Amino acid sequence: MTAIPTQDAAEVYVHREPSLLRKALPWLVVAALVLAVGVLAFYLNKSMEGRQKSFTIYFVERGWVRFLLFLLAASGVLALTSLLGQRIGMARTGRKITYSAVLGVQLTHLFLMLVVLVAIYPLFYVLIAAFDPRNSLFAFPDFSNPNILYKTGLLPRLEVLSYENFQKLFEGVAIPLWQLALAGISGAALTALGIMAIIGRTGRESEGLNQTRTWILRILMVAVAVLVVFMGPAQFSGSTNESKFLLSVRNTLLVSGITGILAILLSTTAGYAIARLRFPGRFQTLLFFIFIQMFPVFLALVAVYTLMVLLGLSNTFTGLILAYSGGAIAFNTWIFKGYVESLPESLEEAAMVDGATRWQTFIKVVIPLSGGILVFIFLNQFIGTYAEFILANILLTGVEKWTVGIMLLSFTQGQFSTKWGVFAAAATLGALPIVALFYGFQGYFVGGTVSGGVKE
Repeated sequence: MTAIPTQDAAEVYVHREPSLLRKALPWLVVAALVLAVGVLAFYLNKSMEGRQKSFTIYFVERGWVRFLLFLLAASGVLALTSLLGQRIGMARTGRKITYSAVLGVQLTHLFLMLVVLVAIYPLFYVLIAAFDPRNSLFAFPDFSNPNILYKTGLLPRLEVLSYENFQKLFEGVAIPLWQLALAGISGAALTALGIMAIIGRTGRESEGLNQTRTWILRILMVAVAVLVVFMGPAQFSGSTNESKFLLSVRNTLLVSGITGILAILLSTTAGYAIARLRFPGRFQTLLFFIFIQMFPVFLALVAVYTLMVLLGLSNTFTGLILAYSGGAIAFNTWIFKGYVESLPESLEEAAMVDGATRWQTFIKVVIPLSGGILVFIFLNQFIGTYAEFILANILLTGVEKWTVGIMLLSFTQGQFSTKWGVFAAAATLGALPIVALFYGFQGYFVGGTVSGGVKE
């Protein structure tokens, strides 16, 4: 039998130029979108004609048209720069670069910049309001000011900013010298972590840098834990609610930290038992965990409150911690179960062949391999508890027991006594622990979110 000669694949392939309609289709879509926005802007401006303008809103005549022209001008500039970039890229690399791909990337960047600007503006506004002593969250337009940001009310008056709102949060606070020293150590550790994060972004990661970061994190956690445990209500002698804000932060850190530790203890033992052991009711337990996740937490508020009253745990941190921990078991158990099932079971079998018990295998083999998922469970529970408000508001009474959420609520109660400036300052300070924890452990947090869903 003789082999039939075959042509090379490159010789058989016939290059076909795309049709004219296919080339013009993206431009037709862009033209249709521009036309649709233009028609919408025309009818919006038409509907505003003859309507009485509000005295608190700076109205720009034909503003939609101006915004549309701005987008068209920006798109035109990007079209020119994309053409130049395509030519320069082809000259340098010698490869064919399509103009539509370069233009698509540029337009995507323009869209993302607008989205980021819209998303960051409220945070920036609250930060500015935190330094505004006029205790107002609203910046009314100043029509006589030539600055468009002041004229439209998009930016508060920067010349009146001060630290008055933050000073109210620390009135009457007595901090011993040793606590000041621990606070200084915590600040230095946070600064060092920030510098290391910048170094890591530049691609200079090393084993020594990672070990140093680990030790700094441990020092920071120990310093914060000592501050939280030994700081008490007697140190806060102020007569106003805002003077006890730091105490509410301490209460929240205490409750969230203990809840996170309990979540690790309960979910790891339950998740490992369900993943590795075979016992009657195992499948029904998993179904029950899924079933209770279907219902929101606030549906059980009456039952939880009744249990705490019957057990004598109402208005106590112990009762709140137990309520939070009970609600954390189901989700975290599923996460850890999935992670354990992704680990090779042969490691545990080898340890048991050497004489280790099941408990020793769990402690000495599984737990050391679960650092990322344990950090994820702790942070997930810590952040959720830190931001929780409804259950804490039901169970806790008295300003000395309040958490951050309840304290922030007290600043906004009353029609004519709302303390928006203090509220913004307290919200800014209250968010710092979460930001620091999340940024310090973001690698573990991101990795832990998918650890339970990947099987080797």
